[in-house]
Amino acid sequence: MTSSVPHKDEHTYRLTVDGLVDRPGSYTLADLRAMPQTRLVRDVQCVTGWRVPGTPFEGVRLSHLLDAAGVHPSAGAVHFTCFDGAYTESLTLEQARRADVLVALRMQDKDIGHAHGGPVRLYVAPMYFYKSAKWLSGITVTEEVRPGYWEKRGYDVDAWVGRSNGRDDEPTA
Repeated sequence: MTSSVPHKDEHTYRLTVDGLVDRPGSYTLADLRAMPQTRLVRDVQCVTGWRVPGTPFEGVRLSHLLDAAGVHPSAGAVHFTCFDGAYTESLTLEQARRADVLVALRMQDKDIGHAHGGPVRLYVAPMYFYKSAKWLSGITVTEEVRPGYWEKRGYDVDAWVGRSNGRDDEPTA
């Protein structure tokens, strides 16, 4: 994606929430850690076929941050930007509000390291892993989905495991 991704830490990391919201905000790592945390243990699956079963992620439900920001009625999607300067991603507002979508701070019972997209990454449990944007820096509420980095390269905008990119014949629940 990019040749050099800046490292962020306790002092330099900020997550902004803006767009079609009543209360835009900026969060530090300490702010995010102080919020209610959710732990999910799910399989991580890549559209190319690899899978890591039973991977624990912990973080703040994205819906919590959206509720705190006060999403406008005209909103229909959420756009994510990353501090690598290249990676972007989007979800519909309905997808973003699912209980299994996290602004993740921990993976495999450790703080998320830089190589895995830390200190904060998106985790979209029911979708292929390319939707779980690394190095998350911005959450912008928009009217409609904007295709992200991987979608512009041919991947599905809706990346439900088992139902995207022709990987499986039958949809799964």
